[in-house]
Amino acid sequence: MLYRLFAIALCVLLASCQKPEMPQGTIAKVERILSGQTIEVISTADKIALLEQIRLIGIDAPDFQQQPWGEAAKQRLEQLIGGKQVLLESDIAEKDQSDRKLAYLWQDGILLNEQLVKEGYVLASGRSRNTKYQQRLLNAQEWARLMNKGLWNPERALRQTPAEFRQQNQQK
Repeated sequence: MLYRLFAIALCVLLASCQKPEMPQGTIAKVERILSGQTIEVISTADKIALLEQIRLIGIDAPDFQQQPWGEAAKQRLEQLIGGKQVLLESDIAEKDQSDRKLAYLWQDGILLNEQLVKEGYVLASGRSRNTKYQQRLLNAQEWARLMNKGLWNPERALRQTPAEFRQQNQQK
């Protein structure tokens, strides 16, 4: 118990010592939530309305077949941003292999990628070159794990990472 309290205090201290980032990016209206890590937005680049798929950087949401977690992640993201405007901040790689735009999502000064990790709806994933907020995401994941949040709850824990689940189910 003492270790857990120390770890939580350390996470809070580390997070509070970081200089707050002022995100730069483009504003877009959220049109639809596709999963806990993918959304569609309407952006008005060059005064033309475009529907774009956006994959959230640095997170990995459970597959819909990983119930209840896949649907829960989608629903939580819907609660946070459904139909609202968000700031899309890019990093080094702008698109993924599926040609989706990659972005960090911000709303009212909150990094939503981090919020989903902190609440235990998704996992932090450092599989890309986009690492601007990787340490923040890892700190949020450690906090969620120590606090037994969401998919870290031992009574209803996620048994396989989304990547492990997808790999296992592709082989069948």
